[in-house]
Amino acid sequence: MLTAMEKAEILVEALPYIKEFYGKRVVIKYGGAAMLDCDLKEKVMQDIVLMKYVGMHPIIVHGGGPEITNMLTRVEIETNFVDGLRVTNKDTMEIVEMVLGGKVNKEIVSGINASGGKAVGITGKDARLIEAVPVDSSGQLGFVGEVKNINAEIVETIIQNGYIPVIAPIGIDNECQSYNINADFVAAAIAVAMKADKLVLLTDVPGLLKDKDDIESIISVLKISEVSKYIEAGIIAGGMIPKIKCCVESVTGGVGRTHIIDGRVAHAILLEIFTNKGIGTMVVNE
Repeated sequence: MLTAMEKAEILVEALPYIKEFYGKRVVIKYGGAAMLDCDLKEKVMQDIVLMKYVGMHPIIVHGGGPEITNMLTRVEIETNFVDGLRVTNKDTMEIVEMVLGGKVNKEIVSGINASGGKAVGITGKDARLIEAVPVDSSGQLGFVGEVKNINAEIVETIIQNGYIPVIAPIGIDNECQSYNINADFVAAAIAVAMKADKLVLLTDVPGLLKDKDDIESIISVLKISEVSKYIEAGIIAGGMIPKIKCCVESVTGGVGRTHIIDGRVAHAILLEIFTNKGIGTMVVNE
């Protein structure tokens, strides 16, 4: 149990960071174990609400892959993946919209509200927030999309009215067709469009490791100039490649800092933003 003095010291340590990020926008990609474990869920909601109350503007972009897979199984629709992307036909897209835009989005909104915050849930279809195009012109992947453009006005309106935006990564094209989009890339695109000071990706790994079997080998700061050599060396591989790519797109697009942190750690967001040490890997434009 912390003493009163220890609690005071923690608050004093946080003060410079509260001052630095007051009024700033921070995009958080919420996914992985932090969405599945009830205790971690609650702590993420608390982190987000605290950020808002100390004057920051958190913007939440969420995934929901496991929930989609569970629902597809329940309705007996087969799930197939190509290069890590879910093949999304018309029936699958209906389930994706129902799960992401309905169930998952509203659960997050309810969690934030229950923790004392005020949240508004939207999808990329609202006010054409996320304009999308197919990621695969051959049609093999169906309605899997990529971001063509972000219309950030609705997000700005939500923030200016004192609410926390919670965004489901569903895009729309000129023919009003919906698209399932990778939440990491949506978060990166929104961070750039909103001129965010930070992008934080919650993952199920400690960060980028030089040796995947040695947690002590974490790379705390990754320079963009180092990315190619780490990919060639196999250090950046598999699911880490798109996450690093998102971070690179963000910082080259004007986002102040990007972070890949372990969402399995309780209060990981607060540890990253409000402490001297921080956690995970920060990608910088050098």
